[in-house]
Amino acid sequence: MRKLPRSFYLRPTLTIAKDVLGKLIIRKLRGKLLIGKIIEVEAYLGEKDPASHAFRGKTKRNEVMFREGGHLYVYFTYGMHFCANIVTEEEGIGHAVLLRAVEPIEGINIIMNNRKMEQWRNGEMKQLSNGPAKFCQAFDIARKQNGTDLLGDEIFLAEGEPIPKSQIGISTRIGIRNATEKKWRFYVKGNLFVSRK
Repeated sequence: MRKLPRSFYLRPTLTIAKDVLGKLIIRKLRGKLLIGKIIEVEAYLGEKDPASHAFRGKTKRNEVMFREGGHLYVYFTYGMHFCANIVTEEEGIGHAVLLRAVEPIEGINIIMNNRKMEQWRNGEMKQLSNGPAKFCQAFDIARKQNGTDLLGDEIFLAEGEPIPKSQIGISTRIGIRNATEKKWRFYVKGNLFVSRK
């Protein structure tokens, strides 16, 4: 599982948002590996995007968004959830791709424990990580992981399954109030773990 190089993250954000589908996100946790396939994301384009945390410039909260592509930007929302984003493009740009949903591949027992789901039936398996907050809880990603370099060993991305263009769904983003017309949500069609059809 070779890590994606820095160059992967320094390209245009909308390109990365599509290309990251099917990639593996790997989390090393207490000597165990949690592995998931990325199947849904949303792009946020800084000062060009009123829905982005970086729209009004750099702050203490969003500073990680302005780092060089290939870092993890984790934020706290609604007073109870964490969400994780992949920082993209060159340093100072403020663009990122929100990880909306992941299909668990390895470490499922740990993921279930993290989600406090002692057991699941076929119809409930998708509840493990079919949303940005569920994914963070499943992979134990919180405030401490904000700023993680994805070229390190704690959390990183690796090549997975190439997703054909015909299998990539495109829609408007979910749960935002501004720039609602932008079709910057990308997902793998037909995947059980897509958060919303």
